[in-house]
Amino acid sequence: MNQVQETKIKVARLSIISNTCLTTGKLIVGLAMGSVGVISEAVHSGLDLIASLIAFAAVRHSGKPADKEHPYGHGKFENLAGILEALLIMLAALGIFAHAIPKIIQGGGEIESLGWGALVMGISAVVNFVISQKLIKVGKATDSPALVADGWHLRTDVYTSAGVLIGLAAIYLTGYTIIDPIIAVGVGLLIIKASIDLIKESMGVMLDVRLPLEEEEAIKGVLQRHSNQFLEYHGLRTRKSGPYRYVDLHLVVSRHISVGSAHLLCDRIEAEIEQELPGVQVLIHCEPCEAAEEPQENVNCSSTSCQTSGCPKALCPLKEEET
Repeated sequence: MNQVQETKIKVARLSIISNTCLTTGKLIVGLAMGSVGVISEAVHSGLDLIASLIAFAAVRHSGKPADKEHPYGHGKFENLAGILEALLIMLAALGIFAHAIPKIIQGGGEIESLGWGALVMGISAVVNFVISQKLIKVGKATDSPALVADGWHLRTDVYTSAGVLIGLAAIYLTGYTIIDPIIAVGVGLLIIKASIDLIKESMGVMLDVRLPLEEEEAIKGVLQRHSNQFLEYHGLRTRKSGPYRYVDLHLVVSRHISVGSAHLLCDRIEAEIEQELPGVQVLIHCEPCEAAEEPQENVNCSSTSCQTSGCPKALCPLKEEET
């Protein structure tokens, strides 16, 4: 196991520990207070715990090397974990609605020990903010969809805990307990939005959506730096699988250069793309240009102006025409 994988696993384990503590604390205080807002947060944290367990398992499994059954590796297990996390978040929102809506219809209910509720929500917001910052930072640094999803998952908890805290403060100041379930419904709506965003992002990778525009531009920039060594490129395709990127393209080179020279050119391009995008695998298919085999034959070159520096000028009819 490499250092990057160990770091990802340690951070995922930290998320499990924090969610276990927060779920227990919220549930105890929420039941003691009779606050549907605090209980809804306990339910949310409980599902956060399950999501953290899923992320932990996905991170461990995605780090396994490619095998006979999975020649492209196990990277998409992290994206699958993101979808499962999103579904769990949505389930939490439905549970909150089931508890809050009847309370709104009844006009609220008795809530006791507001101070304890405020204390738990305050601690929850601070802890989740610290843990989510760590998850998102490490997730982006290691390009881990599972950790980033778990981090944003906890970040929504920061906002929802803050919302419940505001609701408890409003109840203390006004005495209107109906504020509690109304805040809970708002929390549920925020959770649903977060789950939809996670599903969209994870499904995009599962369906092999192309890499972001800035990453494709980086690839094209590398090709442009070597443009004097080939005629053109086409069929550029990109996709992502968990933290891993895949790029393939067709490169049109002079038919007069050796196989070894063409291979060396591809190696250089692949190495530079890997420097731009860590964790990328590049596959380049070389094609010969359409220049005739012999100088006396008619030429129908695919490029309007061949600038290939490695082509033997004496053998290329196109070069003869340009001179």
